[in-house]
Amino acid sequence: MTKINFTACPECDLLLNPAEPVVGDKAHCPRCGYLLQRPRKQSIERTFALSIAGLILIFPANLMPLVGIKMLGGAKDGTLWSGVVTLFEEHLWGVAVLVFLSSILFPLLNIILSLLISGHLYFKKPNHYLAHWMRWLQHMDEWAMLEVYMLGIIVACVKLSSTSELKFGFGLYAFVALLTVAVMLASSLDKVLFWRQIGQLNK
Repeated sequence: MTKINFTACPECDLLLNPAEPVVGDKAHCPRCGYLLQRPRKQSIERTFALSIAGLILIFPANLMPLVGIKMLGGAKDGTLWSGVVTLFEEHLWGVAVLVFLSSILFPLLNIILSLLISGHLYFKKPNHYLAHWMRWLQHMDEWAMLEVYMLGIIVACVKLSSTSELKFGFGLYAFVALLTVAVMLASSLDKVLFWRQIGQLNK
């Protein structure tokens, strides 16, 4: 008896034959239009390279000054980490935890998992944790929100520019570069290809 494998649309649960589009094409659900697959060219190689770049950038983005504020003769530099500490000191624990998780911890874990998975696939090294790492990575996509923190920085700079002198630090440029790498990383990672390669590698 022939075994038929179906895939379910994540949006409407319609059972479909597995799609195999080529690079440049897209596979949509015929019922709801959900984007099922969009193959990326050299996805594993690009993900591996971008993960290394992200890992290099995340430390200066978190630890080096983002914006320096000079007001009434006093000057103070602000970093991503010092912002979290200040929120804790102001007893805004919920906001501090949310900022720490979404702007520091989850982006770091996202990059590390992307590096581990793409590195094993690039060098064709099997590992029984690959499937677990891939599941964690898919969940991390919903929580790593660097763009929200970037929007907060822009709003704060606009409000402070009329009352104080601002000086942009190297950490801000690293943060913008990290945000760019994160966006490129999300668009380069072909999840269907990664799952297929993980299954073949761990046979």
